[in-house]
Amino acid sequence: MMNRKKNLSNRYSMNNLCKLVGIVLITMSALACTEDASYTAGVWNRRSDFDGLARNDAAGFTIGNKGYISGGYRGSKYSRLNDCWEYDIVNDYWTQCADMPGVARNAAVGFAIGEKGYITTGYNGSTDGYLADTWEYNPATDAWTQKDDYKGGARNYAVAFAIGDYGYVGTGNNGNYQKDFYRFDPSAASGSQWTILNGFGGQKRQGGTAFVINDKAYICGGDNNGSDVYDFWSFDPAASSPWTQLRDIADTDSDNDYDDDYTSIVRTYGSSFVIDGKGYLALGQTVGGSLRSNYWIYDPSTDLWDGEDLTPFEGSARIKAVCFSTGKRGVIATGGSSSSTFYDDAWELDPYSYEEE
Repeated sequence: MMNRKKNLSNRYSMNNLCKLVGIVLITMSALACTEDASYTAGVWNRRSDFDGLARNDAAGFTIGNKGYISGGYRGSKYSRLNDCWEYDIVNDYWTQCADMPGVARNAAVGFAIGEKGYITTGYNGSTDGYLADTWEYNPATDAWTQKDDYKGGARNYAVAFAIGDYGYVGTGNNGNYQKDFYRFDPSAASGSQWTILNGFGGQKRQGGTAFVINDKAYICGGDNNGSDVYDFWSFDPAASSPWTQLRDIADTDSDNDYDDDYTSIVRTYGSSFVIDGKGYLALGQTVGGSLRSNYWIYDPSTDLWDGEDLTPFEGSARIKAVCFSTGKRGVIATGGSSSSTFYDDAWELDPYSYEEE
């Protein structure tokens, strides 16, 4: 009996040893597969499709966790639009709002101050041409109120942003490239809501973009007389000299190597948003017409851009999309890839997940 127990014990020991060896081999195999796999940072998650007509060139703004789209271009059948839609970023659905008064338009700009949104400038084709009127939208009443016309004059493809109690609009095109900026105060008396903002030393441009981090705006992108704009500026309204030129977004510094990989940041009609204190620049096109599907991340603490091993946009590459930015989330919706191709899909970037190539 003792020999039988001993033999059984030996057999159990051998079985356990075989199982252990098998587990080790499986683990080593899994680790080898993981090491062989290649990953890129960021995952683009498709959100609820825009409920309105597919379009490009709409204006947008974000209030809290709600994004708003108004206007845009749909091609010869529908031409320019003046409808308005609200997107619930948290619950992922769209609601139609009251149409924006005034003429339908594309290439306008939008920004939000407090609990209200604003849309100004734009283009209406041969009927009214370039536009300068400004409209305030109040989500609480679903109503629009006309404000002072943009004081810099009618134009399209300007840059807009808001900091604190003020909005800022500048650059653009009215048949000529522009570089002026004006501050908008919605609480000022009618006739004095726009005041000129001097000091911007950057290039003239159309189709640039801006994002705001910690009450400081960053302006980049666009084209100027057939060339990609590569200068990069910050605006701090609290500083005695509010405009500061930062490092170029192209490889222009032969004395340093930080920009050696800056080969695909410049773009026109791109989309920008902020997540956790960093700026994200996505989509758009080069002046030569090549569509961008990549994105870059800007860190204001170092004044450097990172575009290495980032997951390209997973929808169709596009220009003239609308972007909603809450500071924690960034959503891109609508846009187009040509004068006759329009999109109604929406995508959100999760920058902290990884995609296997």
